[in-house]
Amino acid sequence: MNRNLAAALQVLTVLVGLGALAFLLWEPHVEGRNAHATLFQIYFHDPFLAYAYTGSIAFFTALYQVFRLLGYVAVRDVLSSRSVKALRTLKRCALSLIGFLVGAEAYFHFIQRAKGEDIAGGVMIGLVLMVASAGVAIVAAVLERSLRMAVQRRSA
Repeated sequence: MNRNLAAALQVLTVLVGLGALAFLLWEPHVEGRNAHATLFQIYFHDPFLAYAYTGSIAFFTALYQVFRLLGYVAVRDVLSSRSVKALRTLKRCALSLIGFLVGAEAYFHFIQRAKGEDIAGGVMIGLVLMVASAGVAIVAAVLERSLRMAVQRRSA
């Protein structure tokens, strides 16, 4: 992969991160129940929002690891222990994101459904994100194993 393509993918990674951050900050303000709420009420009276922000740490850490990995690709340093470590961290972030999503699904099923809320949209989004995170975790695990074996063969 040439440097220009790796740099373009790094820019795309940053844009995805900025878009996700903008969505996290914008969405609570347009949610129906927050139409006339103050900033304090929006951010400090909703435990699910705090949970979502905590879970997003894993997402942004994973994006940072992708950015670093693309940097290693750009300088042709893929066969290194740093790349293996970045893939391992990416895998762990994807798995922790799945854990947070399972907790969010439990919240929807036990708390929101008991209140009589329509939970179908939230459940579907959570399931799609879980499948995507599982795909990222699987790909990262396979690449980590392959790179680790290549690094061991190269150093031996």
